Amino acid sequence: MAKGATEERKKVDAVERALSILDVFSENDVRLSLTEIARRTGLYPSTTLRLAGSLEYWGYLRRDADGHFRLGPTVLRLGSLYRDSFDLGEVIRPALKRLSEASGETAAFYVREGEDRVCLYRHHSKHPLRHHIEEGVRLPLDRGAGGHVLMAYTGGDTEIHRQVRAEGYRASFGERDPETVAVSVPVFGVGGAFLGALTLVGTRTRITEESVPGLIELLRGEAAQLQEELDGRRTARA
Repeated sequence: MAKGATEERKKVDAVERALSILDVFSENDVRLSLTEIARRTGLYPSTTLRLAGSLEYWGYLRRDADGHFRLGPTVLRLGSLYRDSFDLGEVIRPALKRLSEASGETAAFYVREGEDRVCLYRHHSKHPLRHHIEEGVRLPLDRGAGGHVLMAYTGGDTEIHRQVRAEGYRASFGERDPETVAVSVPVFGVGGAFLGALTLVGTRTRITEESVPGLIELLRGEAAQLQEELDGRRTARA
């Protein structure tokens, strides 16, 4: 391995070890000793101390007088930003309702969470035979129209992802469920920031190759309206 690549790998390893430290905290373990952090992460105490010092410097950790660590204010700030970025229900839900009523299919809004996609909001079809999915469910990123769209706009660089970015949509026939078809487009927010995937899902008996273009048009129209509304809300708050 070349020297530059080795140095880059070392930097990535350091980041991953630091993140593993943050990951050991939970609602039941809000304060942990250095020894306990080292034990849970499998890191040497000296490495744990060094990384914890960097995390403390940047506000991700705070060290109490007794030497125990707890999460710092930076985590709270980022958590608040994360929550606010997804506090879109009052905008997304009406769009999903319109999409579902116009298409007759289930409409959903997905976001990426690590190596999964999460259904943040959904509006079910009124058909007795329909694709049924609940809010909060986690699905794989590597299958389904919504997963491909999320990957395409969060670093994915396969031929599929490049095609999604070029065409601005993805349709999938039976990728995750052999009887299900999905069509998805990206949703952008203020300043063109990528937010998630707007998706229509239905059965193969109703969604065909011929009907996909009409669904894409519906989805793109709602995605554009969402971006316009989010930009307007940002301007009104400014």
